Amino acid sequence: MLIDTVNDIFSENGKGYPLFKDEFARIGVLENLVRLLAGAREREMPIFFCPMSYTEEDYTTWKHLSGIHQEMYEKRMFEAGSWGADFHPRLGPRPGEITIIPHKNIDVIANTDLDVQLRQHGVEYVAVAGMIGTLCVESTARSAMERGYHVTTFTDATAAIGGEEAYAEMVRRYRLISHATLDVGGFLAASGKSVRSG
Repeated sequence: MLIDTVNDIFSENGKGYPLFKDEFARIGVLENLVRLLAGAREREMPIFFCPMSYTEEDYTTWKHLSGIHQEMYEKRMFEAGSWGADFHPRLGPRPGEITIIPHKNIDVIANTDLDVQLRQHGVEYVAVAGMIGTLCVESTARSAMERGYHVTTFTDATAAIGGEEAYAEMVRRYRLISHATLDVGGFLAASGKSVRSG
């Protein structure tokens, strides 16, 4: 599953991009996500895209805003129907790939159709990548583990808020809540050639 692979995060003119550009460059996040997506397609893995978006009603009527919501709402990030909420041109779905209804909170499973979609497609093993590593990715990975999925997280297909120190702590936590924590190359090597060919 790819979380929040949208313009506001991954495009240079995105509202959230300045927060992560240095870490993206250090880790190679965009290129690793592109490689992960291409490898998953080559292996015919089911792919689930998990975008975030907010409507005008969300921005103006929510009563209890968490700290991250306050930041996003002040910048009008992930505005429904906007360029910022559209998938990055290199990280969007193709026909036949599943796009989950947009999530509003941090844990994608908690408030979307993701769990139903995974179960309807017979998915038991999930690999979680995208953004933000210390928020949506981590929360969703933990939630998937709690629901009995086998969870893989990535060291190089996400980034943390807070730079290298926060990144190191994020990876340490990933190893506690995941069944495997790999780089993209390791994941693709372990996944073999094609799901259908065995």
